[in-house]
Amino acid sequence: MRMFTVDAFTRQPFQGNPAAVCLLDFPADDTWMQSLAAEMNLSETAFVTGLDSGLPYSLRWFTPAVEVALCGHATLATAHVLYSIGAVSGVIEFSTLSGILTVSQGSDNMITMDFPAAPPVSTAPPAGLAEALGAAPVWAGRTRDDLLVELESANAVQTLTPDIAALREIDARGVIVTARAANDGAGRAGFSGSAAGQGGSEGPHFVSRFFAPSIGVNEDPVTGAAHCALAPYWSAKLGEKDLIGRQLSARGGVVHTSLRGDRVILGGHAVTVMTAELHSTST
Repeated sequence: MRMFTVDAFTRQPFQGNPAAVCLLDFPADDTWMQSLAAEMNLSETAFVTGLDSGLPYSLRWFTPAVEVALCGHATLATAHVLYSIGAVSGVIEFSTLSGILTVSQGSDNMITMDFPAAPPVSTAPPAGLAEALGAAPVWAGRTRDDLLVELESANAVQTLTPDIAALREIDARGVIVTARAANDGAGRAGFSGSAAGQGGSEGPHFVSRFFAPSIGVNEDPVTGAAHCALAPYWSAKLGEKDLIGRQLSARGGVVHTSLRGDRVILGGHAVTVMTAELHSTST
């Protein structure tokens, strides 16, 4: 079986969010997939089956600790692999725990993904959140799985040094921390590719970081699924449907977003870093 490591939401290797992509020759046991994800020790490992049976392909995502219902960067990485090796052209459909997800690739190689929106609902910050983050929330809201917390500035997001052990005790899968970008963005982002890569001349409209120690990911480098909440939140605040987000992890990355009703179109680039042959097929 073929394995790939791909850096997603970036044009440059060793930036963005790395994901492992495993093209399975046959359906695999859940325990084996979880073990392989732990072996890879990346924030996500994606498993694809059904490449010989036509669309939709089956796609599942595992952190080193658990299976998750939605992952943006590993979906982007998987589509990038399938396009790069010529396994598919045109629109891809993936059957996932979050339903059918459609993916396409533009002429500039930007890959766009049609995901369900997850607008956050305002809530009181949970007890201990400010202490765990080391910063006072300006606003807090909940999606189905995560907390979204706005801080006072992009600098506050970038310099945040949270207490990971304390964050693990917060009742949420993950904590999305965000603020308006320092340059406030400029113009409409769209998906032309002119502002792809590391932010482009149009700049980011908002910034974020994502912490999910409860599922084995202390800080995720670039989180596509978090932008399913960030896009509707910032679209409502800024009055724009097409926005660019930059995740301020150490690796950094850029996510283009377009809010379309109850769906969010996420766009980004990816680069293959490594290809390998997988020898172990059982635990």
